[in-house]
Amino acid sequence: MSEVKIFRITGKIDKPNWKTSFRKEVRALKPEDAVEKIYKEFGSKHRAKRFQIKVLETKEISLEEVTDPILKKFAAGD
Repeated sequence: MSEVKIFRITGKIDKPNWKTSFRKEVRALKPEDAVEKIYKEFGSKHRAKRFQIKVLETKEISLEEVTDPILKKFAAGD
């Protein structure tokens, strides 16, 4: 059975009228799944197309490194 890991994804969104950087922590089995979650979430929330989202780094982090309090509480309860 696979273990769910926590990944920190950093990157930027580059839309014509809006540019921003992001750092987001997500739970996933593989780094590819974590990046896919980012594409889905930002596409839904910010109406960003996949080509407008640039993922610069995907890094697996430990529970102690998590900064998102909701994710930390959820992951600690596993």
